[in-house]
Amino acid sequence: MTLACAVLTACSTPGERETAASAAAERFANNVRHSDGTRACAALAPETRQELEQSAKTSCAKAILDEQLPDAGALQGIEVYGQQARAVLTADTLFLSSFPAGWMITAAGCVPRPHQPYQCQVKGG
Repeated sequence: MTLACAVLTACSTPGERETAASAAAERFANNVRHSDGTRACAALAPETRQELEQSAKTSCAKAILDEQLPDAGALQGIEVYGQQARAVLTADTLFLSSFPAGWMITAAGCVPRPHQPYQCQVKGG
């Protein structure tokens, strides 16, 4: 049981989930900043990757760079709600979900809108 618990995010403390989600957001932002489409796509949740490829009608690695996401800048804050997280960076907001392989990006290039959901350039279906 201890090994199974160590693998599952639900068994980690809130601080550990924040640290892991923050690291995933910063890695993704860094990969986009350095035009590494392959690694940026590896950080996307499966549905987000699939939606991006289908809407762009090209590979994820090319499509993510074609989106011209902003240079997200430094992490300003992270909020984790169970298996979901929102990472606020200087020039971008990312949404993440926890998967067995770790935290993955479900939406990027997101800007807040008054009294409405965020508007995101890249998102899952």
